[in-house]
Amino acid sequence: MVVNLNLNLLIMKKRLINLIGIILSLTLLGSCSYQKNNSSDKQVDICIYGGTSAGVIAAYSAKKMGKSVLIIEPGDRLGGLTSGGLGQTDIGNKHAVTGLARDFYRRLGKYYNTFEQWKFEPKAALEIFQQYINEKNIDVLYMHRIVNAEVNDGKIEKIILENSANPSSGSQKEIDAKMFIDCTYEGDLMAKAGVTYTVGREDNNLYNETVNGVQLKEEHQFPDNIDPYIERGNPESGLLWGIQKDELVTNGTGDRKVQAYNFRICLTDSTENLVPIDRPENYDSTKYELLLRLIEAQSNKNLFNYFIWSGMPNRKTDINNRGGFSTDMIGMNWDYPEASYEKRQRIIDEHIDYTKGLLYFWGHDPKVPQQAREEMLKWGYPKDEYINNNHFSPQLYVREARRMVGEYVMTEHHCRGDEVVSDPIALAAYTMDSHNCQRIVTNGMVKNEGDVQVGGFPPYPVSYRSLLPKSNECKNLFVPVCLSASHIAFGSIRMEPVFMVLGQVSAVAASIAIDENQPIQDIDAKKIQDILETNPLLDGTPPDVIVDDADLDLVTVSGSWETQHHFMRNYKSSLLYKKTGDAGSITFQLPVKIKGKYKVFFYCSHPWNPDLVLPEVINLSIAQANTEEQKEINYKKNLNNWAYVGSYIFNPEEKNSIKLISGTTQACIADAVILVPEK
Repeated sequence: MVVNLNLNLLIMKKRLINLIGIILSLTLLGSCSYQKNNSSDKQVDICIYGGTSAGVIAAYSAKKMGKSVLIIEPGDRLGGLTSGGLGQTDIGNKHAVTGLARDFYRRLGKYYNTFEQWKFEPKAALEIFQQYINEKNIDVLYMHRIVNAEVNDGKIEKIILENSANPSSGSQKEIDAKMFIDCTYEGDLMAKAGVTYTVGREDNNLYNETVNGVQLKEEHQFPDNIDPYIERGNPESGLLWGIQKDELVTNGTGDRKVQAYNFRICLTDSTENLVPIDRPENYDSTKYELLLRLIEAQSNKNLFNYFIWSGMPNRKTDINNRGGFSTDMIGMNWDYPEASYEKRQRIIDEHIDYTKGLLYFWGHDPKVPQQAREEMLKWGYPKDEYINNNHFSPQLYVREARRMVGEYVMTEHHCRGDEVVSDPIALAAYTMDSHNCQRIVTNGMVKNEGDVQVGGFPPYPVSYRSLLPKSNECKNLFVPVCLSASHIAFGSIRMEPVFMVLGQVSAVAASIAIDENQPIQDIDAKKIQDILETNPLLDGTPPDVIVDDADLDLVTVSGSWETQHHFMRNYKSSLLYKKTGDAGSITFQLPVKIKGKYKVFFYCSHPWNPDLVLPEVINLSIAQANTEEQKEINYKKNLNNWAYVGSYIFNPEEKNSIKLISGTTQACIADAVILVPEK
C-alpha cells in the first residue's frame, strides 16, 4: 500500500511538472507578441502583398501551380479598384486580355447571364474575387501592412507586418516565403526591400520620349480667361482653393509631381436602393468656387458635362473625372507615394471630404443652376454597395505612385511600336494616358497641366524583365503593378485587366523559379509564355481558338472590303468593311487542334468612323464535317461584344469554317470569331 501511494505521488508530480511546463510555454508565447528570433508566424512558397485584382489572380494562379500562398491585404476588401468602383473597364483592346484575366470577365458574364461582362457593379466584382479565394482555399491576412523587409544575399527572407487597424498595439507578424509578389498600387514591399524606384515624371530627354514631363494640353482644361484669384483681378487676395503656386515650365521637363487621384463613384437613381447624399461633416463650399466660375464661363451647364457618368447594371454608375474641374483632386496627392501610413490616410480623408462635398455642392448650393441641382438630387449612394463603409468606396484611385526602375524600362517607344521587347509575356493596349498633375496660373488665367491622351497604336508586348528588380538588388520579388516603366508608358500599361494578366505571369514565373531553384532573372520568358498560351486557365482547359481578319493565312475574302483601323474599338488591330451596293463574303478557317464541342461567337465591332453604316443583321454559314448550318445574328444588338452563334462539335481532321455572306442591300463588318471549348 505504501508502494502504491508513492507511485501515485510520483505520477501526480510528473503531471504537475508537465502542466507547469505547458503554462510557462504559453506565457512565453504570449509575451513574445510574434517577435521570434528563429521562426515566423507563416511560411509559404509565395507571399503576395496586396489583395488587388492582380493580387487575387496571382494567388489563384500560384495555387493552380501547386504552391502554398498567402495574400496580405492592408485593408478589409479584395479587388482594389476593380471591386472599388471602376466598373467601366479600361480595356483598350480585348485582344490584350488573356488567361485568368479573361476568365474574370467571363465569370462576370455568368453573373449577368451573358458571355463576357465588361461593365459591372462593385459587389459583383467582389463576389467573383471571393470565388477565386474560396475555390482554392487561399489564405488571406486582412488589415496588416508591411513595416520592414529582411533582405540577405539579394533575397527577401521575411517581411514584418503590423496590424493596420491598431498599429499602436505593437503586435507584429513575420512572414517567410520563397517568392514575393508586390501587387499594391503603392509599391510598398518593393520599397522596403530596397529596390530602386522613381516617383513623378521623367524629363523627355531621359528616354528620348515626346509626351513625358510637363504637358500643357487642351483636354480636361479650363477655357481661357477664368480668373484664379479670390477677389477677381486682384492677385493680392490670394488664389482660389485648388490652385497651386507653381509656375509653368517648359514642356517635357521632368518633376516629381503625380497625376491626380479620385474615387470612381458608384451612385444609383433607384429610389428603393438609394441613400441620400447628405452634407458631409467637413463640408466647405469655398472649395468649389472655381467650379462656379467654370460653370459661369460655359454654355453647356448640364450636370453630365462635368462628369464622365457611365451607366452600370441595375441603375448604378461609375463616375469619373471630366473637364476642368471634376472628381480629380489635382495637385493634392504629390506626397502620397512615399508618405507614412498616417499621412496617406490624411490624404485619403481629404479626397473623401472633397468628393462627397462636390456631390453635395452640385445638389444643394443655390449658385449651381437649378436644372443641374434637380438632376443631382435624383442620385444617391447605393444601399447594397460598400455596406461596411457607409456605402462609399474604400479604394482611392491611386493612378500612379512609385514605379520600379528594374531590369528593363518600358517607354513611349514600346507603346508606339518603335521598339519591340525580346521577352514578351503580356500585351498592353490602352492609350498613353495621364490625368492632370497640377493646376496653376499662367498668363493670369487658371490652367490644368499634365493631361495626356495619345493613342492610335495596336496592342504591344510587355517585357518580362519589366516585372523584375535589378538582379543585384533582389532575386525573389516580382512587381507586376508598380512595374518598371516611364511615367507615360505606365499610363498605357496601368489598366486593371493588364494588372491581372501580369499578376498571373508573376505567379507562374515564381512557381518555375521555385521548381528550378533559380533567381527570377534567370527564368526563360518563353517558358512562361508557353504555359500561358497552351494552358491559360492553368487547369488543362484548352485555349480558345481565335481567328481575326488580320490572320491572312486563315481568312479568305471575296468582293470589295476595306480595312479599317481603330485600336480601341476593333478586335486586335483591324476590321473589314463592305459598303452598301457591293456583294461579298469572308471565310474564317478554324484551326481546331482538339476534337470537341465549342461555343462559337462572332465579334460585333463598333467603328468610331461615323461614315461607316452598321449592319442590322449578318448572315453566317457554319461548316463542320460534311454539314453546313445557316445562322442570322443581330449585329446592332451586340455592338462591342461577342454575339453567340451556337454550339458545335469540331474535328481537326475535317474542314471547319465560318463564312459571312453579305448581299448588295446592306453594309457589313467582319472582325473576329472565337471558339470556346465547352467543359
